Amino acid sequence: MTASLERIVAVMLKELGHVLADRPTLKATMLLPALQLLLYGYAINTVVDHIPTVVFDASRDSDSRALVAALRNSTFFDVVEQATSHEEAVTAIDAGRAKAGIIIPPEYGSQVLRGEGPAAQLLVDGSDPNVAQAALFAAASIAQVHANDVRADLGRRLGLTEAPAGPELRPVVLYNPNMLTINFVVPGLIGLLLQQLAINSTAWAIVHEREVGTIEQLQITPIRGWELMVGKCIPYGGISLFAAALTLLLARLIFGVEVAGSLVLLSALSLLFLLGSLGLGLLISTVSQTSWQARQLSDLFLLPSMLLSGFLFPRETMPVLAQQLGLLIPLTYFLKVLRGVMLKGVSLDLLWPQVMPLAAFAVLVFAASAVRYRKRSE
Repeated sequence: MTASLERIVAVMLKELGHVLADRPTLKATMLLPALQLLLYGYAINTVVDHIPTVVFDASRDSDSRALVAALRNSTFFDVVEQATSHEEAVTAIDAGRAKAGIIIPPEYGSQVLRGEGPAAQLLVDGSDPNVAQAALFAAASIAQVHANDVRADLGRRLGLTEAPAGPELRPVVLYNPNMLTINFVVPGLIGLLLQQLAINSTAWAIVHEREVGTIEQLQITPIRGWELMVGKCIPYGGISLFAAALTLLLARLIFGVEVAGSLVLLSALSLLFLLGSLGLGLLISTVSQTSWQARQLSDLFLLPSMLLSGFLFPRETMPVLAQQLGLLIPLTYFLKVLRGVMLKGVSLDLLWPQVMPLAAFAVLVFAASAVRYRKRSE
């Protein structure tokens, strides 16, 4: 028994020596859980408010402004854009700049004064059911209170014994009229799964060469760093594209989620996103000493991608710092592409604000991985 205990202690001390000698891994193991707890505890907020809203006010009078002010003062709706037409308001929602739209007809003010019960329109982006439901519920409550105030004030001014008809705010849910959660979740899952597949596939690529001893053979060849990176990515890129096609097919056959927009556009932008994710995996591979480190670093991107990109929680509900951190995650932009093309059917002209960061990220990580590989080879 004593001999067994001595052997166990010897192995334990030997392993402890390995752990303490690997300072980068030790620091990551000790500090990352605390940092993640602080970040996610600060960022996660399930209360939906401050919904970005576009306004098209064709009436432009005190009554129409009072309706907009009532919605804005509730803190549920933040007016981020003033449209000059109904079509422009819808375009703002298509592009993702707004989640809701207030459409006020030209005769709204005069109909209010006559007690005819005019109707304004509330457009809601149904591609995110959580935001849509919050917007509908808040708008209905606010509009009811506002209508009662208008009716009571108009009745006093006109000396009526019965209050006249008040204004209405009629909701219209766009893109996902039934507000099915599956239509929101499936595109997000596709993006998240593709990212992790691409990162995990290439994260061990250079590390594997180092562990099996073939990295020296590569270093004595005339191959350049960027050529090695591209060559490493092509097989995994093909596998990832096949996985993307398979997930889209399963989404349609099993969950009934169809692609409303162009499949060609979706494929091209998916390839751009995959290039960035593959490059990120290669960068991880060049900075990692072991496969275990590569796996830990690749998994490090999973939780931020789930929590800060808009995959689970609306980004509009997050503090400003969390929103800014989310802008560093490529999935933040790709989710808008996926939901825009699959659910809204938008075209490339509305997706440039997402395409440009994805392209910049892909170029940056490939360049960084090539430079890092060259430095380690010298």
